[in-house]
Amino acid sequence: MVLRDGSTTHVRPIRPEDADALQRFQMAQSERSTYLRFFAALQRIPDRLLTQLVTVDHVRRAALVAVRPGTEHAEDIVGVTRYDVTDDQPGRRTAEVAFNIADALQGQGLGSVLLEHIAAAARERGVHRFIAEVLPQNRAMLGVFREAGYDVEQHLDDGVVTVSVDLDPTDRSREVMADREHRTEARSMQGLLSARRVLLVGPADGGAGDTPEIDHLLVARVREAYAADPGDTELLVLGDDVTWADLEDGATVDLAVVAAPPDEVIDAVRRLRGTGAHGVVVLSAGWAETGPAGVARRRELLRTAHGAGMRVVGPASYGLLTNVPGASLRASLALTTPRPGRVGLFSQSAPTAVTASETVKRRGLGLSTLVSAGHRADVSGNDVMQYWQDDPHTDVVCLYLETLGNPRKFSRIARRLALVKPVVVVVAGRHGSVVPPGHTVRATRAPRRMLDEVLRQSGVIRAENTHQLMDVAQVLAHQPLPAGGRVGILASSPSLAALVADAVAAAGLTVVGPPEPLSAGAPDDEIAAAVDALYGPDACDAVVMVSVPVVLPRTDAMARAVALAAARTGRTTVVSALGLHGMPDVLAATVPDGLPGAGDEIRIPAFSTPEDAVWALGEVVRYARWRAQDHGTPVRPALREGVSDGVARTQARTLVESLLGRHPEGAVLDQDAATELLACYGLTLWGSRSVRTPDEAVAAARDLGWPVALKVASPALRHRADLGGVRLDIADAEDLAEDAERMLAAASALLPGTDPVLEVQAMAPTGVACVVRSVEDELFGPVVSFGVAGDAVDLLDDVTHGVPPLTDVDVARMVRGVRAAPRLFGYQGAPAADVAALEDVLARVSVMAEDLPELASVELYPVAVAERGASVLHATIRLRPAERRTDALRRALPG
Repeated sequence: MVLRDGSTTHVRPIRPEDADALQRFQMAQSERSTYLRFFAALQRIPDRLLTQLVTVDHVRRAALVAVRPGTEHAEDIVGVTRYDVTDDQPGRRTAEVAFNIADALQGQGLGSVLLEHIAAAARERGVHRFIAEVLPQNRAMLGVFREAGYDVEQHLDDGVVTVSVDLDPTDRSREVMADREHRTEARSMQGLLSARRVLLVGPADGGAGDTPEIDHLLVARVREAYAADPGDTELLVLGDDVTWADLEDGATVDLAVVAAPPDEVIDAVRRLRGTGAHGVVVLSAGWAETGPAGVARRRELLRTAHGAGMRVVGPASYGLLTNVPGASLRASLALTTPRPGRVGLFSQSAPTAVTASETVKRRGLGLSTLVSAGHRADVSGNDVMQYWQDDPHTDVVCLYLETLGNPRKFSRIARRLALVKPVVVVVAGRHGSVVPPGHTVRATRAPRRMLDEVLRQSGVIRAENTHQLMDVAQVLAHQPLPAGGRVGILASSPSLAALVADAVAAAGLTVVGPPEPLSAGAPDDEIAAAVDALYGPDACDAVVMVSVPVVLPRTDAMARAVALAAARTGRTTVVSALGLHGMPDVLAATVPDGLPGAGDEIRIPAFSTPEDAVWALGEVVRYARWRAQDHGTPVRPALREGVSDGVARTQARTLVESLLGRHPEGAVLDQDAATELLACYGLTLWGSRSVRTPDEAVAAARDLGWPVALKVASPALRHRADLGGVRLDIADAEDLAEDAERMLAAASALLPGTDPVLEVQAMAPTGVACVVRSVEDELFGPVVSFGVAGDAVDLLDDVTHGVPPLTDVDVARMVRGVRAAPRLFGYQGAPAADVAALEDVLARVSVMAEDLPELASVELYPVAVAERGASVLHATIRLRPAERRTDALRRALPG
């Protein structure tokens, strides 16, 4: 993982063979650090204690070490943490925790990182509380606990501070970890993008032949690009300007660019250790796309680079560019560089980077940064978004993604970034299901539109292609965000005005007033009057100007008048005019004196077609609305009787562990277990009785109370009233016996060869039947869905989805987002349902799914939402051993 200074370290479980390394670590520690850890002067660890410290079972006793490559040994330990269980009672397991950080790394955040990892390991083993004994003068360690965001208690006794830490994640602990992740990953990217001395490494064999290998061509291209535009970079070519011996003797570099066969790349990375290099850009291919051996080589590359404190960009990268004034970086294959601008551009493969950068240059848009991650073995769009959030040179973020390797983390980072800077995204393939060679991505069974939900929930603008990406970017980079969706139209003909008005309405915007055409040859005073009216105070929120002369030659009078008015008023403006595209000079103007931003140049973006201009404007308006709206707070179920803080997590965790202990491969929960688990999250499952005869049905009804519902237990029929699988509101024994007999006969006929089972259940209050589901997906993690039960769900797929953690606004959107939602709000005179109670059910399921990765699937069907309250009438819950989620609550680099 990345530390506070941007360097990396590797954390792994301790092993018995670490005894010598642990002893060396202890002997290198200062007397003060030793005393703070062991409360005594302990230069060497006694043999018996040393054996105990390196021998763990990863259940009652666990230990993690942070390691880096050593100068005299393969690895040096630079930090260690451990827990030992002291109270093994189910549901309240407590462990004593301890830390020891190398003197040289104290203050770099390693203690916080180790706490994240040892806490995650403890939670996996059912430990819910840490205790630690800390000397009062050990302020750094006390700060690690206090600043972690967990619920912490401490008291002083006999000169020792006893700290008690509740390991259940809190809103604050999640926020702390996200902040630390943001700072460290941004610092790591800063080290790459601020590089001044760049080392170019080619293939070892000089191999010039009739057909030079691709690696030689890549090296030649970098040299040619540097000669064309060196920026503020010093390029050192290995073998020409510097040798490995020079680097071993103390010569330093900031960044390496390598084009060579994989084994040579790994060797070069290994030899770069100690040169000060923050990272390596791998231009060449030949890695994971070649098969399992290539995947193994890629893993070795990452281990070698991270062990040496470096990040990896690539393989198959196009390189890195920055246009920071006075500190521009040139480390790419680009022969010409886009002009400086306020747009940050991330692309994965080299071909898409070429396409995107050429489009930027053609439009005159300007870039602050270009990063091509290639196969994104390490550095990804998530890392660059972390950097751009605080980058003063970047106002707009554009991402061309071929794959989302970690959509949960993407969603979390993009949402945070989009609140301060717009994020525009293209994902290869309409559903993001394309996996190009060289990319390793977890499989997913989520619906294809799940990607749309993730992007929408993140607040990003979704573009379909590079053309749309740049259309939106040029509005965002050069125009203010509109205050609303009222659009004024200035057009050179009535037909154009009508076309634009229709496009505006289709984009969900509102046309202000009847658009009056202004002919291309109109005199200046007529143009000025029309423009002044359109840009009058509160006349509209945005302006669309369209000019396509048919007979007369084009003049720029209308364009100049609009540019001056936009500069004067700050009104968002887009243009589609014959012969104008991108950011033309004729649409540039200076903000007049006496106004905010006086002296600044504004440019109005020009589009090839009116439809393009209006589409881009519509996306910008939608983003402005999203950014201004209330995004809610993370859902936290309200208190219910017998449930502390809305959720009994410890009890739920203990129950899940117990059930999986009896069924290691997983199991579908019976009604009693499902009832108990749902109760941990404040959800009440209505009881039912399974019966096989009419007499048993009558006896069950007398116990449950009249009236009752009768259902066929088989999943194929239990919701099918049209096939005789459900009877409701049965009020007496005679009717129930008759219905049971008919249903048993019908079930036997429809499901031949089965022994039908019926369920008797007390009637819940009448209401709208809904379905709430959650599925643990290998790629997206928990995916929660909602629909109004019946054909809307089963045939029309009228379902909304969300990826926890959800906010109250997300939950409300999911409920209102299905097309059948009017049934909940008094459709055709029916009483309105208790939507707040339904949202509470959905929120509790989302929290349960977020808490329990072992929850393979949950289906609450039906949830009857009455005028008051929502009743969960049936639940199907399946458990399986937990898979590691792509976005765990601990920082870690790809590996």
